[in-house]
Amino acid sequence: MKLQQLRYIWEVAHHDLNVSATAQSLFTSQPGISKQIRLLEDELNVEIFARSGKHLTHVTPVGQEIIQMAGDILRRAEDIKQLAQEYSNEKQGSLSIATTHTQARYALPTVIQGFREEFPEVSLQMNQGTPAQIAELAAEGAVDFAIATEGLNLFNDLVMMPCYRWDRSVVVPKGHPLASRSPLTLADVAEFPIVTYVFGFTGRSKLDDAFVSAGLTPNVVFTATDTDVIKTYVRLGLGVGIIASMAFEEENDTDLTVIPADHLFESSVTHIGFRRGTFLRRFMYDFIERFAPHLTPEMVDAAVACSTRAERNRLFEDLTLPER
Repeated sequence: MKLQQLRYIWEVAHHDLNVSATAQSLFTSQPGISKQIRLLEDELNVEIFARSGKHLTHVTPVGQEIIQMAGDILRRAEDIKQLAQEYSNEKQGSLSIATTHTQARYALPTVIQGFREEFPEVSLQMNQGTPAQIAELAAEGAVDFAIATEGLNLFNDLVMMPCYRWDRSVVVPKGHPLASRSPLTLADVAEFPIVTYVFGFTGRSKLDDAFVSAGLTPNVVFTATDTDVIKTYVRLGLGVGIIASMAFEEENDTDLTVIPADHLFESSVTHIGFRRGTFLRRFMYDFIERFAPHLTPEMVDAAVACSTRAERNRLFEDLTLPER
């Protein structure tokens, strides 16, 4: 059994059983991958993949268990490489992050800029997706860090730590009737068509809960994952926008009026996390602390030491989170 063979079955399983696509991603040949998979199956005396002719059709039950164990072995092998590199050159390596557009566009730029200045030899990769996609990438070890606000129940296999609180604002074109309502109420907002985030993105659940609690049914006419897209359609008059307050840029959004809505919607909390067992290099601790200064290396280690999510929540329950 070779590590390369385990890599092949893992990658094939995560390329929808497409050996050709797997070969392209690994810069090798399709026949070579097929041969190594057959050799592994012959050695183990089981079929990992069921076949119809030359095509793989599905993963067998025993294959599912083997592939899961192969993933664990591959991740531990990567940890060994990371450990060795930490001692050979602690400022060289790579860091991959999975997050939503709002975090990538508005919360991370200054963090990444400072990080790059300190660690110019660390390459950074950014992956954007839904909370489910972010959780899957992190749980599989495809990325180092997950940064998310919604769907935290999807992240049970990760060590998730709170970073900061943030509120929402209503944005409307200049001269819009809502701009003169003071104080603004949920009933005021519900009078107009609403443009906001897709459900499951950027604290959307808090928004829906607020309307339901008030007995109101908002007329959500357009949703998007990208705050810039939401503001574009507000400008076109499609509706009033409800966005993360940090996403309003005074210098760029001069044609819009922002109305704070922190009194209407409960604050949301953004978390950062990683797969349990991940070997954290010094620059990884540094990135976490830059993003959330209260998450010192000691605090991160304490979170890792917690055996349950409830225990980890207790660790942070008395913490006053910064606001953005």
